[in-house]
Amino acid sequence: MREINNIVILTGAGISAESGVATFRGPDGLWEGHRVEDVATPEAFARDPDLVQKFYDERREKLAGVAPNAAHRALAKLDRLWSGELLLVTQNVDDLHDRAGSERLVHMHGELRSAWCSRCGERSKFEGKLAFDPACPRCDEFGGLRPDIVWFGEMPYHMDKIEAALARCDLFVSIGTSGAVYPAAGFVRTAGHYGARTLEMNLDPSEGSIYFNESQMGKAGELVPAWVEGLLKT
Repeated sequence: MREINNIVILTGAGISAESGVATFRGPDGLWEGHRVEDVATPEAFARDPDLVQKFYDERREKLAGVAPNAAHRALAKLDRLWSGELLLVTQNVDDLHDRAGSERLVHMHGELRSAWCSRCGERSKFEGKLAFDPACPRCDEFGGLRPDIVWFGEMPYHMDKIEAALARCDLFVSIGTSGAVYPAAGFVRTAGHYGARTLEMNLDPSEGSIYFNESQMGKAGELVPAWVEGLLKT
């Protein structure tokens, strides 16, 4: 196995679930009582913007009641101490990685605490309620803000940066992901194609487990800190 210098880490809903963040999609296929088609597509927003804005306002408000867990803190420690390249890619729209202190971080599916203005095209940090139809912090225009969330049918953010990092990495690690949502579900094969070692940490085997060199099953709050400490000692 080649020496590990460059690392790409992908995190999904499983890492934040241990902090009490509800996973959007439940076992019945609903996103907290709503059909995906009603709250997570551009068509849904065009059809019923009030419902969509309120849905994400509620998700944003709940962030105040959760905090980063041991897995988030361990990845922030790795970010701080790792001397090689590192990119933490999260599918999560919460800000727990940010609050834990991770800096080499990209949110590929957007952020709850951000709003995107259709008037000026700018994205701004946002803490209030979009359902109240506030003015854009950048252009002061009303009626243009939407959640800065990548909905189904839209292109995830930072894909050029992610793909370049996958091509250079020596180790790809997936934590708390289902392996069902693309393009993230294909990252393991991209990294493996370029010769990277691949590791999965999850409560249960994901849909893409067969593509990993190694799988560890258990809670992220237990597995991730142990893995980080071992990696930093090598």
